[in-house]
Amino acid sequence: MANWPMQILQAAVLYFLLVFGSGFVLGIGRVLLVVPLLGERAAELMEMPLMLTVIVAAARWIVRHKLDGRQSTALPIGFIAMGLVLLADLAVGMWLRGMSAKEVFLNRDPVSGTAYYAALLFFAIMPTIIVRLRQT
Repeated sequence: MANWPMQILQAAVLYFLLVFGSGFVLGIGRVLLVVPLLGERAAELMEMPLMLTVIVAAARWIVRHKLDGRQSTALPIGFIAMGLVLLADLAVGMWLRGMSAKEVFLNRDPVSGTAYYAALLFFAIMPTIIVRLRQT
């Protein structure tokens, strides 16, 4: 990768935008349609398989179109993108929902919150997993 720091950053931002944008759209439907019927925990858990599918599809696209096939470039892309998700969560929580930083990250449902943080880790490592699978 020529000029690899900028290319890694660009790929990470694109990976973040693909997943966060999809999550934003799904989140609107979840909050408006599913939460009133089933509650927040059930709605978030129902959304999780869709988000995991989006994560895999976005990671596959990023690896295919934006990486040079090296695992060493995939890992920082995933973790930078995860950092961007956490920053976006913080921004949305603080500015749109009036929460403190502590509330944004720690006041989650114990079940769906744990699933969310597991999905974030999955999001961070998925580009590396895709690269590894393509090498075998």
